[in-house]
Formats: sequence, structure tokens, C-alpha cells
Amino acid sequence: MNPITILEVLALLAFAGFLAGSESAINSISRIAVDQIAEKSPKRAVVVRKVTNEPARYLNVVLLVRKACELTATVFVAESFLQIIDNSALAITTAITIMLVLSYVVVGVGPRTLGKQRASGWAVPATYVAYFLAKILGPVTTLLIAIGNAITPGRGFRTGPFASEAELRDLVDQAHERGLVEESEHEMIHSVFELGDTLVRELMVPRTEMVWIEGSKSLRQALSLALRSGFSRIPVIDENLDTIVGIAYVKDLALRSHEYHEAEQSEKVDEHLRSATFVPETKTASELLKEMQRDQIHLAIVVDEYGGTAGLITIEDILEEIVGEIADEHDDDLDEFEWIDEDQGRASARLHLEDLAEYLKIELSDEEQEDVDTIGGYMAKILGRVPIPGSTLTLHGWQITAERIVGRRHRIGTILVERNNSEATTKQSL
Repeated sequence: MNPITILEVLALLAFAGFLAGSESAINSISRIAVDQIAEKSPKRAVVVRKVTNEPARYLNVVLLVRKACELTATVFVAESFLQIIDNSALAITTAITIMLVLSYVVVGVGPRTLGKQRASGWAVPATYVAYFLAKILGPVTTLLIAIGNAITPGRGFRTGPFASEAELRDLVDQAHERGLVEESEHEMIHSVFELGDTLVRELMVPRTEMVWIEGSKSLRQALSLALRSGFSRIPVIDENLDTIVGIAYVKDLALRSHEYHEAEQSEKVDEHLRSATFVPETKTASELLKEMQRDQIHLAIVVDEYGGTAGLITIEDILEEIVGEIADEHDDDLDEFEWIDEDQGRASARLHLEDLAEYLKIELSDEEQEDVDTIGGYMAKILGRVPIPGSTLTLHGWQITAERIVGRRHRIGTILVERNNSEATTKQSL
């Protein structure tokens, strides 16, 4: 083989290898790395940003030139072997085998690996070469892409193939399997994608668990409810829960009471309301999150298709769908039931009503057990509203008192059971 031909083939393969590494470097470089380049050399960063902001436009040109170099080198090698070997089939087979190995190693594996490993260092010369080639051959690649899209069935691509959401999810899964993404991060990324398909009714606090207050109540009563329930924003109703007239902010009521002490008794809650935001239960969580961020809304009332109150939702409810449950520092594992002494015990609000009856050695009627399973549910049924700390009732000679709240949603976590010497009847006390 002619020494000049050998040098030409090696030069073509070397340049093709550089272009292959450039593709890998441009695809792998992060925005943070580009920012670091800009800090060191603002002038160089101008070209780097142009290429990385529109990679498809420049990579198409790089791909074209790389393929041209590989094919040209293959032709040179084949021509040389045809002159040396009389058997043309053997000559072509030898040339193809040699170029296949060289292309795979010199152009494929080696440069691509280096380009990915040293993306930051390779990116500057790679982007300059890509930018220069695009200036010269850009119209050619645009024409070739247009021709390819014209003869390809289905919809074509203006700048080449792009990654879909499914491909991005698969990429995240691969990164997780390789240990590049933590389990919590992996779940969080998938939760972000799923947020667009999650409806508000799946995340809301249902109306049966809402804490509310009548507009006719005094400021003192509203503040007492806020302190006992732990909520800083409380929906205010008129006639019933389907007629919510606004939202009472505890800070507004506390400020008014501080500035004018007599207002605690003389003024009503409905005199100090903020407007309520109503959203349909079919709205997606992602849309609602954007609206809450834009309008600076913390709480919204969810309505059903008939206009009735279905529940409420806060911005924390949506964030929990992404980051997972936000546990309270006081949340702990509660025993189902424990005796403090022979006349007093403490139980979890999630304790089954029948199990409580066993501990207390009482018998419950079918009517008492109807529609409820837990002691917390029974309290809500008898009281007609969500129990808050201090809510009490009597059950077959036992006084049941809602004790402390747990969780971000301030649900009752424990109840105190005390023997009551009064008549064993079921009564409610607010």
C-alpha cells in the first residue's frame, strides 16, 4: 500500500474519531459545565452556548462529515488492495474487514468514551469545529434532512429524532439502576411526570374530614377552634358546608383581637373573611399547582360537578405527591390501646370500634356501629364534625376525649378513655 495513501487513511480516520468524540462531548456536557467554561473564558463560552443550545443543528453536520471521512477512507483502502491482490472479491473482503475493525475501534469506541469522560475539556474544540462546519455545510444537511423526511413514511423531523417522555423515563430508570440516581430522587422524578395525570379529587381532604366554622361565631370561638385544631386557615360557612363564604385567617383574627380586645366577643368571624378560591375536582394537580404559585394561594375549596363542596386542598397536599408524605416531628407509632390505670386508658384513634368495646368490656348496638369502623370515625359521626383536641362524648359509662393531633393534616391521633360514673348513655359535648 502506498505510504501517502496510508497517511491519508489515518488522517481521515483520526478526524472521524475526533468528530465522533465531539458528538459524545456535546451530548454529554451539562449546563453547569458550560457555566464553568463561561467563568474561565467568556469569549469561548459564546460559541459553546450556541452549539449546546441547538445541538441537533450542529450534530447533523458533524455526522455528515464523519460519515464522509469513513467512507472516503474505506474507498482508499479498497482501491489499494485491488491493486495488490488479483482476486477482487478477496481484496474487497480484506478491505472491508480492516476498515470495519479500524472504524469500530478508532472512530467508535475510543473517541466516544473519551468524549463522554472528558466532556468539559473536549467541548470547546468540538463546538468550534461543529460551528465552523455548520457555516459551510449547514444548507447541505438541511436539504438532506428535508429529502429524508420527504421519502420517509409518517411525520418527519425538522432537526432529527428527539427523545420522548417515555424515553426520558427509561433514561431515569437506567440511571437509578446504575446508582447514579438515589431511590428517593428516582421516585420524585416519576412523581413529577405523574402529576399531570393526577386529579385534584385524588389529593384533596374530603369534606367529611374538613374543619370549618360558622360565620356567626365570635372571634374568640374561632381562635379557640384554631388553637385546638392546629389550622391557620379555616373555611367559613353560612347555612351548611355547601355554602362556604370565605376563609378565616388566624393571623387576621389574632391581630384584630390584639388591637381591639372587645372584638373577641362583639365581632363575628364573617366580618373578617378573605375570599375563597374554588376549583373543580377534575382539574389536574399540575395545573392547580401553577395557579397557586401564580396567584399566591395556599388553600382552595374543591367543588363537585353539582357545585357542592367535595373537600379542600392545600399546596402541601400537591407537594406531598411529589416528595412523599411530610411527617410531623411528633408522629410516632401509637399503641392501639394501653391502660394508664384501672379507670383510665389511652387508645389510637384508628382503633377498631369493636376492639375498643372488648377492652372496655361493653356491648355496642348495631346502630352505634353503623357506617363507622374506628373510634375516630365514631366520634366524627356523633359530633357531626371532625373531632379536635378536647372534643368529648360518653359511651356506655365511659368518657371519650380526643387528645392530641398527629400529621400535617392535624388528624386526631390518640383518645383518652375515662370511666364515667354517670348514666351509661351516649351524649355529645363540644
